[in-house]
Amino acid sequence: MAKRLPPLNPLRAFEATARHASLTKAAGELNVTHGAVSHQIKALEQSLGVKLFERTGQRVKVTPHGAEFLPAISAAFEGIAAATQRMTRPASAGTLSVSCVPALLLLWMTPRLGSFTAQYPDIQLTLIPSNDPKDIRAADIDVCVHYGDGGWSDCWIRKWSGLELFPVVSPTLINNRPIRSVRDLADHVFLHGDDGREWHTWLAAADALDLERGRRHRLGDARMATEAAVHGHGVALGDSVTARALLARGMLVAPFTLSVPAVDDFYVVCRNEMRSAPIVQLFIDWLFAEKEQDDGRADAPVAGRVPSRRKRPALKVIGARALS
Repeated sequence: MAKRLPPLNPLRAFEATARHASLTKAAGELNVTHGAVSHQIKALEQSLGVKLFERTGQRVKVTPHGAEFLPAISAAFEGIAAATQRMTRPASAGTLSVSCVPALLLLWMTPRLGSFTAQYPDIQLTLIPSNDPKDIRAADIDVCVHYGDGGWSDCWIRKWSGLELFPVVSPTLINNRPIRSVRDLADHVFLHGDDGREWHTWLAAADALDLERGRRHRLGDARMATEAAVHGHGVALGDSVTARALLARGMLVAPFTLSVPAVDDFYVVCRNEMRSAPIVQLFIDWLFAEKEQDDGRADAPVAGRVPSRRKRPALKVIGARALS
């Protein structure tokens, strides 16, 4: 049996009146008379068997029943408006809002904006540095590129990239304070972009959990830790996606040949209804095409990047070669 729904016009009158707290303003928005709005609200109240507004002079105030009813009605109209916008906007023109992991946004996506703009000059991007899962449900965000375990529910999701972690340091710092073995890390400041788990994973693989670690800075995220390393403030854990360009340009070097898989991966995520939007499809296709280009480039391997090893590895210092 189909669910019983109130008529659309009374619902519109209710939502507009509640939003404006005024019958007159609601009538102006809906392009009907004051009396028509009042009639529609009375009809809705009779249909529901509850009072939705308290009327005091020219003003109206939502009752507790109305306050309970309003969020669902507002969300429904917002959803209809958003779906209408998606259906009517051109496939390769309009606005697109993207939430992206800060480090990935700054170090990988931003340098490639020229490629996207060249292909889609009529798409205006709003880029939001964030890894907040709430962004996936946010009505004003179209698609997310987030770092996590992929466990987000009730949404469209596809793994975009795995990544490996390895120490990175500025050429200036490693020249002034050489790193010839893993034990030399004890003389450096450790830069953390998380709660310490990533460094723990790398040191465990290097058989160096007993390393005496002195000073350490806890930064807000991987982007800040990487930036601090670039400026010579210590040793950070870079990754095989965001640190690649910095290594290639000599702004960072990787002292060791050991890298370990990160606990989580990068994923492209969006609400199920957004996946079919043409403009979202274009952006997702572009993301994967750019990543495929990266993976397929025949560049010389980045210093310090070798496949991770499951058993205890032999560490080899390659800082001198990276600086040459």
